Amino acid sequence: MKTLLKVKSLKAKVGEKEILKGLNLEIKEGEVHVIMGPNGAGKSTLANVIFNNPQFQKTAGSVFFDGKDITNAKVDEIAKSGIFMSFQTPEEISGVSVFNFIKTAKGKIENKNINYFDFKEEMQKNAKALKMKGDLVNRELNVGFSGGEKKKNEILQMLELSPKLAILDETDSGLDVDAIKTVSKGIEMFKTEKNAVLIITHSCKILQALKVDFVHILVDGKIVYTGNASLAKEIEENGYEKFEAGKKNA
Repeated sequence: MKTLLKVKSLKAKVGEKEILKGLNLEIKEGEVHVIMGPNGAGKSTLANVIFNNPQFQKTAGSVFFDGKDITNAKVDEIAKSGIFMSFQTPEEISGVSVFNFIKTAKGKIENKNINYFDFKEEMQKNAKALKMKGDLVNRELNVGFSGGEKKKNEILQMLELSPKLAILDETDSGLDVDAIKTVSKGIEMFKTEKNAVLIITHSCKILQALKVDFVHILVDGKIVYTGNASLAKEIEENGYEKFEAGKKNA
């Protein structure tokens, strides 16, 4: 299988505080990876650093995507290369409808005009599968949306933009059981043998309906252990204590 994302010896800081301390990660086509770890370990930082969020500063290491070095690439270039990121707290944008936002983004990524009627039909189909209210796609982006509606909207964007790699940063946080099942369904709809998913989460509930290939434990800025899907269940039952102790003794 072709390697999509390769993160090598990545270090990054916020201000003067070092968050990532030599992180390594490789994701191939067709794979679903999960990153779990205690609060402050660097999970969300990793997602933001891959995307070169200017609030974070890379100090060492490299990031390759689809065979190209994107270590110092601009955010829009990274998005156009085929990486999508959902946010823990999606932004509200007044004056721009969900429909127009996603249609414009799709046109920019694919560098072509998007057929209005074909796009509308496809979006309505995906919105229905995600159990989104009928008028939601015509409303201002995330304005007045509930937490669950915002997260479903992120999954709708993923389905429409069809990236090579989807990074989902705590997409399940704050969702009830039914909404988590719907989000999981959206991820299953998205997955193919040619794309990949990286899920950052504190809970294994969103993983129950998914085929997960690798679970990584991130502690103090490094991945300290990698296992299969059963590792998430172990974490839910026993926490991170043994992994944190192992890091301290390393």
